[in-house]
Amino acid sequence: MKKHAPPPVKTGKPRLTTSAMIASIAAPGQATRPAPFGHALVAAAKKHSKIVGMTADLGKYTDLHVFAQACPDRYYQMGMAEQLLFGAAAGLASEGFTPFATTYAVFASRRAYDFIHQTIAEEDRDVKIVCALPGLTSGYGPSHQAAEDLALFRAMPNMVVVDPCDALEIEQATHAIAAHQGPVYMRLLRGAVPLVLDAYDYTFELGKAKRLRDGKDVLVISSGLLTMRALEAAALLEKDKIGVAVLHTPTIKPLDVAAIRREAKKSGRLVVVAENHTEIGGLGEAVARALLSAGIHPTFRHIALPDAFLDAGALPTLHDRYGISAKAIATRIKRWLK
Repeated sequence: MKKHAPPPVKTGKPRLTTSAMIASIAAPGQATRPAPFGHALVAAAKKHSKIVGMTADLGKYTDLHVFAQACPDRYYQMGMAEQLLFGAAAGLASEGFTPFATTYAVFASRRAYDFIHQTIAEEDRDVKIVCALPGLTSGYGPSHQAAEDLALFRAMPNMVVVDPCDALEIEQATHAIAAHQGPVYMRLLRGAVPLVLDAYDYTFELGKAKRLRDGKDVLVISSGLLTMRALEAAALLEKDKIGVAVLHTPTIKPLDVAAIRREAKKSGRLVVVAENHTEIGGLGEAVARALLSAGIHPTFRHIALPDAFLDAGALPTLHDRYGISAKAIATRIKRWLK
C-alpha cells in the first residue's frame, strides 16, 4: 500500500508568497537604458586613469561586465569573497587607485560591514561601493532584500550615501562620485533601468535635493525608486485635484537640510517621506530630525518598509503589499488628507 506523507504542521503566522520572481521595476512600455552604471563607469575611466572595477562574482549582475569588456586590464574578479573584495579595494585605494567595488547591497551592508568600516571608512579611503538590489528590488526574500542598508551606511563616519532614482541619475552620479575624494556607498538599479528625470531637465549634484514638481496640498520628500513612484502617484492624485510637490533627495548623507526645511516650512501642506527602506534609520528619520531640530512641525507621515523580514514573491505584488507602489502611495495620501 502506498504511504502518504502526513500534512505539514503549521506553527505561527504563515509567510505569504507569490509566484514568479520579477526583477524589473520598469512599467510596460516605459523608456529604459541598458546598464547605465557600466557605461558611465567606462566613460569615467577614460577621464580618470586610476579608476578600477572590482566585484565578487557579480559583474554581470551589477552591470560591471560592460566595464570588464572595455577595460579588461583594470577589472578584478575577486570571487565569492566580499570581505576580500573590500579589503583589496582599500589596499588599492591606499596606493592611489579609485576602486569601484560592486556586489549586492545585502552582502556589502551585512556580510562585509566590518571590513568596510575598518579598512575604508575609518581610513577615509577613496573607494566607491556600488550595490545592486537595494531595499525591495528583489523578490527573493530576506536573504537578498537589503531593507536596512541606508541605516547601516548612514551610521558610518566619512561615508557619503547616494540613492539614485533612474538611469539618467545613475549615469550622472557615477561621474560625480568618481570626482569626489573619499568613500561612497551608492545604491544601484541594474539592467534595463527606467528613464524618468530627463522630463524634468534634471542634473544630479552631490549633496543637493531638487524639487521636481510643485503642489499646494502635499510635499513628498523621496529618494531612489520611491521618487519614481512618487511622481507617478502625483499624476494619479492630480486627477482628483490634489496638488503634490516632489522633492527628490538622492544624497542621503550629507543631507540637504536647507532644501528640506525650506520646502517643509510652506504652510498648509502634508509632509510625506517616501523611501524604499525600512522605517528605521533611513531618510524618514533623517528628515524628521532635520525638521524638529529647526522647530518646523508640519503634519508628517512616513511611507517605508516595515520593521520586519519581508515576504518573497513578484515585485509588483510585494510593492502593493508593502505600500510602495504608485497606486498604494496615492491611496494612502488621499486617506491622510481626509
